[in-house]
Parts: sequence; C-alpha cells; structure tokens
Amino acid sequence: MIVVTGATGNVGRPLVRALAEAGERVTAVARRITEVPEGVRCCEADLFEPESLRVALEKARDLFLLTPGSFMAAGGRLGGLLDIVRSSGVQRVVLLSSQGVATQRHSQDIEDAVVRSGLEWTILRPSGFYSNALRWSEEVRARRVVRAPFGDVGLPLVDPADVAEVAAVALRCTGYERRTHTLTGPEAISPRMQAAVIGAALAEPVRFAEQSRAEAREMMLRGMPEPVVETTLDILGEPTRTEQLVNPEINSLLGRRARTFAEWTSRALAAFK
Repeated sequence: MIVVTGATGNVGRPLVRALAEAGERVTAVARRITEVPEGVRCCEADLFEPESLRVALEKARDLFLLTPGSFMAAGGRLGGLLDIVRSSGVQRVVLLSSQGVATQRHSQDIEDAVVRSGLEWTILRPSGFYSNALRWSEEVRARRVVRAPFGDVGLPLVDPADVAEVAAVALRCTGYERRTHTLTGPEAISPRMQAAVIGAALAEPVRFAEQSRAEAREMMLRGMPEPVVETTLDILGEPTRTEQLVNPEINSLLGRRARTFAEWTSRALAAFK
C-alpha cells in the first residue's frame, strides 16, 4: 500500500492517478477528500494532528509526504508524525521538499527529520510550479491581463505533473533510496513570457502589468503566511545563480525531457478562457 498525503493538490492528484493506473494499491489522504480514481482508498487526516494519520497508514509500505507551506510557519514539527509513520510499519518516505532548502531560503528541519527517522527516504526538491500561474486566471478571463512583480526575471519553473511522475517512480522502484533530486523545467521563463504564452494559447493578446513588490506582497498575504510571502518574493526578485539553473534530472529520471510551460498551459487552458 502506498499512502499519498496532499492527495488533492497539484502534485498529489496526478500522483494518485499515476499510481492507480500502474496497478498499485493507494490510499489518498487530505483534510477534505471525496473524489478519487476507482479502486483508491481515501482517508481524511491532518498533518497538524498526527494521530489522525493512523487509519490511513494501516498496511502501508510507502508514504509520499507533502507538508503545506503553513506547516513550518505555524511551528509544525515532524518528530511525532514520523514516530507514528514508523510504528505503522511504513518502510520508505518520499518527501516533497523545495529547491529553497538547497539555497538556504527554506528551513532544512523537515528534511533532517526524515533523514534521521530510521526510514528509507527519497527527497524531491522542485523549483516553483507552473500551476502558480493559475492565480492569474480570474484577471486573464475578465480583462486579459497578468499582474506580477519582477516581470523580466526568469526561473526554471516545473510542471507539477512531472514532479508527480518522478515521485511515482521513487515510490514504486528501488534504487532511489537516500537520494535527493532537484527538479526544474527545461528553461527559465519570466512572468512576462508566461503572459505571452497564455495569450498565444488563447489566440488573444494578454497584457502584462508589472506590480511593485509592495503590491504583490499585499495580494499574496491574502492566502500565504508572511514568512512564506517574503521568501517567495526574494526568490522571484533576486534569485541566486543556483535558482536560475536548469537541472536535467527529470530527463534522466523519466527518460524524456521535462514539459514546457506551453505544454502545461495547453492542459490548463480552460481556467484562462
């Protein structure tokens, strides 16, 4: 049995589907979950309440662990949760971390806890997701405009579906234990370039309107903790050289090139129409 936390999210949803299609027994876990592929068991649980995971972990061999951005900001710690994971008989954890750990933008505490847990582990460190562009969908639909800061700063964002495919490989196959993988897309792309790609997919011009950092911060604070907002803006505005590098690991892990932002946009186009 493979347990997938965060099963309703941008990575968890395609991961559950990929595992189910591969014939794996899967338990999908989220705070609220109703729709899952046929044959997938679903359990409602909350990482802030580790005891709520016990039922989901029954007969589990592997765990995909995704902690929300608010987890560390709210003082969350993995020690008690990992004790429950280990006592349930789980043998391996695949952790969805962040490229920001490698560049010291984000805390290493969660990775360290997994490494010290006594379980086999694989750590995935993706860059920012293409799906973050969905925050522009309402204004694109209504006014054909994208508002974002740092319009010409490019980063090698990644398709969350690619991250899900890598996670599926790490959960199903041997040889990935005690390894850390940095996952990026095939090219750096700026917000202005993203707006142009969305416009091309719509066959209509989409205007780019650059925000100030203060304007972007005010908007982001509506849905994100302040420390997460500040770190995100630092990465978007002044990325390190490492954060701007394209990493080829997806190509080698999946045997194909990483998907482009244009390919993601074609799948998500309905959100922008």
